Amino acid sequence: MPAGVAQALPLGLSGWRFLPLAAAIIVADQVVKAWMVQHFTLFERVRVLPVLDIILTYNTGAAFSVLSDASGWQRWLFVLLALGVSAGLIVWLRRLRAAAHGLLACGLALIIGGALGNMIDRLASGRVVDFIHVHWGQAYFPAFNVADSAITVGALALLIDAWRESRSVRRVDA
Repeated sequence: MPAGVAQALPLGLSGWRFLPLAAAIIVADQVVKAWMVQHFTLFERVRVLPVLDIILTYNTGAAFSVLSDASGWQRWLFVLLALGVSAGLIVWLRRLRAAAHGLLACGLALIIGGALGNMIDRLASGRVVDFIHVHWGQAYFPAFNVADSAITVGALALLIDAWRESRSVRRVDA
């Protein structure tokens, strides 16, 4: 088992304390997406900064539009992946001692919130609403959303936690 994982702890001590963060990500993601759909037309663009636009786009695929040209089966694949990954991370959170592993628990909650936020879009319409567009000169990064940002920040938190954990193990072994 990964470090910090044990049998299920009392709820107040477990990583479940971080589930409200996942819920907040889901709500924020859905509220902003609904606002974008209501107030923007497809591909309507507003320049916020020289390197940042707000633009309404839809993605039937995954990150970087992977599988976006598939015939529709990918919708259910991504829904099942989101459910499976989220369920696994929720079990991990339940067994995680939050006080000792706050960064890890926070990262897991961010990933759960992001995965479920995008899953809601897929269930509702078969596509994900994207609207944040970063670019520099002729280099354009694919548009993304609040859920994607939460997944990215959550993954970074997991990497930082793993790096810190490996450093502490090396110090103990030395």
